This record gives sequence, structure tokens and C-alpha cells, in this order.
Amino acid sequence: MKCAITSVATAFLLSGASAFTVPQTGITTSPRSPCLPTQPTVNTPQTPSTSRFSPLFMGRAAAVRAATKGKTDAKKAKVNGYYGKKIIMAVKSGGSPDPVANRQLGEVIKAAKQNSVPADNISRAIKRATDKDAGDFAESTFEAYGYGGASLIINVLSDNPNRSNADVKSAINKNNGKIAESGSVLFMYDLKGKIEIPSVVDEEDLLMAAIDNDVDDMELIEGDEEGTSIVYTDPKETGAMFEAVKSLGLEEGAKMSLTHVSKAPVECSEEDFDKNMNIIEALEELDDVDSVEHNMSN
Repeated sequence: MKCAITSVATAFLLSGASAFTVPQTGITTSPRSPCLPTQPTVNTPQTPSTSRFSPLFMGRAAAVRAATKGKTDAKKAKVNGYYGKKIIMAVKSGGSPDPVANRQLGEVIKAAKQNSVPADNISRAIKRATDKDAGDFAESTFEAYGYGGASLIINVLSDNPNRSNADVKSAINKNNGKIAESGSVLFMYDLKGKIEIPSVVDEEDLLMAAIDNDVDDMELIEGDEEGTSIVYTDPKETGAMFEAVKSLGLEEGAKMSLTHVSKAPVECSEEDFDKNMNIIEALEELDDVDSVEHNMSN
């Protein structure tokens, strides 16, 4: 006990503190044998992190942004490629690379511009169409079944029907989908004109603009992404509906197309939905496939 008391007294004297006050220091003593001197241990202050998010979180956020950009770029490339092939078709079928003399070409070029296809792409497609080795493109449609009652319509524009036929069937079969007989899926859909607008649209304003442009059939819904809108109309009135959108100053970034809309949408389970999306993504990666439409509501 004497050694212990002497050690405590020595510690107080060295610290310069009174025996009746508690010393306020950044030094603590580690428990030791009573007869051995104690060794001071300095508490190292912890430096607070300057980042609000962990590196893992920031890495995931960057990955999500990269994936989103990749999908947007791929979609844009699909649109550009589609109109490039349509221009070649129009030049060959119309017999002239002049959009004034070739009315069909003029309509395709107009639609391409409305879908933000660069002018250079349009010029290259017209020039390519006049080459002797330019392929003869033809449109075709495939029908298929997925999981959970889902059905698919695959729109193809290709200069090699044998290749596109083999590629589409392979993509569906590898993902356990099933090719359907011609007409067994299409009857469950309506062909509609579709205008995608990258902003929220006031329905009353759009309705008045549609009336002013002699549009009789119009349906406005929310777009697939937040802050966007989709307008469906009669296929024959698609051009007039786009003019109505332009009259509201909403043509920037708007896209016009024809699409199949399901008469009876189905809601799939999460598992079936993911499996169906695997089929769709595999098809969309094919160069000859221009779009894939489905009846899933979720």
C-alpha cells in the first residue's frame, strides 16, 4: 500500500495540482502494478470527416449517373440510326435525293428534325442512299410473349431480313421468352401517334392548341420520367398535334413517333417484370431492332 500511495502523491506533485482538486489534463494513466511507475498515455484528438457522404455512396451515385447517361446516349443513337435508315428507304423508293421532288423523303426529313436528328446525319444518310452498295431496307414486326402475361411487339428495320430474323429469335429464346404467331399479339394493341415532351404540360392549354390545329383525338398523360409528358393522338393527326405543341413553345426536345398502345395493360410481379426487361434490353441491343413495345403497366 505504501508504494501505491507514494505513486499517487508523486503524480499529483508532478502535475502541479492541489490534492483537493481534480486535474484537467489530456493525460490519463494506465493501470499498472502498484510498485511500478505509471506511463502517461496521450489521447489523440479525432479529426472529423469533411465529407457528408461515404466514398461508397459517392461511387454508387456516380455509377447511377453514368448508367443513366449511357441509356440516354443509346436511345439517341437508336433514334438517329432509325431515321438514317428511313431516309435511305425514302430516297430509293422515291427515286430522288431531293426532298422537294421526293415528298416521302421530305416527310421523313421533317420527322427526323423534329426528333433532334443532327443535320450532318441527315446529309450522310442521303449521300449513302445514292451509293451503289447501299442496302435495301425493309420494315418488319415480330410478336412475342414474356413472363406474367406480358406481350411484346418488336419493330425491325433491316437490310438483311435473314440476319434480323435469327438475331431477334435468339435474343428472345436465350431469355426464355416465346415467339408468337403473327397477329396473335398485335390485335391487343392500338396504333397511336405519340409525342414525348420533356416538361409538364397544362392540359387545358394543350387542348385549346389542339383544337386550333384541327386535332380531334388527344390524350395527355405523365411521362415515364418525372417532369415529362406524353401526348397520344390519332396516327393521321400526329403532325398536326406536333404543330399544336410547337404553338405552345414546347417543341424543344420533343419527339414524335408512332407506337402501339396496349388495350389491356397487365401488372407483373417484380420478378416477372425484371425478367421481361432482360428480354427487352437484349432486343434493344440489336442494331436491326428500332423499338420494343409491351403491355406492362408497372
